[in-house]
Amino acid sequence: MSLLARPAVAAVAARTMQRLTRLADRRPSGPGSAAASHARFPEYPRNVDELTIPTSTAPARATVYRPAAEGVTPPVHVNFHGGGYVVALTETDDPLCRFLAAEAGVVVVNVDYAVAPQHPFPAPPRQAYEVVRWVAEHGAEHGWDASRLTVGGQSAGGGLAAAVARQALEEGGPPIALQVLHYPPLDLVTNAREKHSAAAKPVLRPWMADVFDTSYVPDPAMRADRLVSPAHPSDTADLKGIAPAVVITAELDLLKGEGVRYADRLRTAGALVEHRDVPGVDHGYDSSDDQRARETYALIARHIRQATAGA
Repeated sequence: MSLLARPAVAAVAARTMQRLTRLADRRPSGPGSAAASHARFPEYPRNVDELTIPTSTAPARATVYRPAAEGVTPPVHVNFHGGGYVVALTETDDPLCRFLAAEAGVVVVNVDYAVAPQHPFPAPPRQAYEVVRWVAEHGAEHGWDASRLTVGGQSAGGGLAAAVARQALEEGGPPIALQVLHYPPLDLVTNAREKHSAAAKPVLRPWMADVFDTSYVPDPAMRADRLVSPAHPSDTADLKGIAPAVVITAELDLLKGEGVRYADRLRTAGALVEHRDVPGVDHGYDSSDDQRARETYALIARHIRQATAGA
């Protein structure tokens, strides 16, 4: 077993990553800073409010992005950021949130959810579900139409969006018009060393998975849980009735295989709207490739518009 796969060591490494991310986020400029994220896609204004959502895990801070249109009650999209369930990369998703608010005409609730090792599984997916349920129940108070609700996320955020949709299926709501899963991790049972990438030097490395997976789910036996690994063969539940899904994978991503498997599973359940594999790119490509990001974000916006148009 790798040293980083030991819970105590993984926790130290995860906290170090968190500190480094906070330092980078505070820089006035440069890759990884909030300022750099805010500067991307300048044609989309940053019209935001802050919100704190009560949950049983901890209060969840959220940034609410509003579309420019006035005099209408827009649908709402809840977004969960990436970061291996460990790093709070909320501001990294700022360009996506601004894009969707403008192009899909939705209010976007970008959630700063609880992360590991401070809050290991099952806290993050439960908190994420409670956030979405709260958003569905309090729309009228905040100016969005909660009857037209979608969820989505990138990387770990995509895993949480899938877990939210699963809990909504099992607990009878809230109704979700669409789940958007963008290069999500959906199989933490399979060791990263057994996963394959077409890239010579993939973005995700096995040592990262050791830190992320061990911090998030310290007990390996729990990694087969349906809210962690719905793409693993051990999860055989019937998904009929789950929220319609758009699954987006990256051709060179170490996680592509599990994304494809879950898309196939959703197709069997009659819930797959589209599976798009973005050619020639690796995990997290949209954080640096503006052209590909615009193409994928436009695809997401189109599906959200369609899913919420007639609800």
